[in-house]
Amino acid sequence: MAPIFHLTQGDAPLIVSVPHAGTILPDDIAAQLTPIGRAMVDTDWFVDRLYTFVPETGATLLVATHSRTVVDLNRSPDGEKLYPGQAETGLCPTETFSGEPLYTAAPPDQAEIARRVATYWRPYHDALSAELGRLKRRHGFVRLLDGHSILGEIPRLFEGALPDLNFGTNSGAAMSAALAGRIVAAAAGHGFSHVLDGRFRGGAITRHYGQPAEGVHTIQLELAQRTYMDESAATPTHDALRAAPLIGVLKRVVAALLEA
Repeated sequence: MAPIFHLTQGDAPLIVSVPHAGTILPDDIAAQLTPIGRAMVDTDWFVDRLYTFVPETGATLLVATHSRTVVDLNRSPDGEKLYPGQAETGLCPTETFSGEPLYTAAPPDQAEIARRVATYWRPYHDALSAELGRLKRRHGFVRLLDGHSILGEIPRLFEGALPDLNFGTNSGAAMSAALAGRIVAAAAGHGFSHVLDGRFRGGAITRHYGQPAEGVHTIQLELAQRTYMDESAATPTHDALRAAPLIGVLKRVVAALLEA
């Protein structure tokens, strides 16, 4: 079986997690999917490429390899909803963000969901927990940036267009206000719109691991994909020229997270 994740360890008190850029679909799961399911349209395309600079800063980079269609690493294994009353996909998604079915027949049953959690979800979270513990023991505190992206317009999920940079701290519960303010300030004034704790306030990773009182500060950054690629292209393609200004901002965000 292919590795569940790629981990590049650093000694600085920061981890960048990229749970949704993976594109591996095991054959047994792919065989059950519709054509749009096999296309993995809700992938956080190329987000791992945006953060390739992270190891150079001394921070740790953790990147999942398998598609979120297999299991969503940013959902709780108990199936708890992130945004009650609003459309969202679950732990083992059965439809796209736009509501199109992913499976040709029956979706995964509870036994299959449990298998995927044990096989794919648990190893990623074990690694993330271990790295948080390692760096907190070393520094007395640690910070976690959870990196994501999404189409800038999905009417089923939100009205209108998202801002370019969508920061989430679970409405302040996952990170101190002072640190969140520094991060947002680092991103401001460089040609990208931004919001803090708007439509996307952070998923299960941000909400579970963010414990500011215990020295663990967590923030999610959901990028509108138009900031680094052509959202309308039939085949997702990384656009290095378009991505360059965004990567400059991401470097400023990472630098702010590394500040004492």
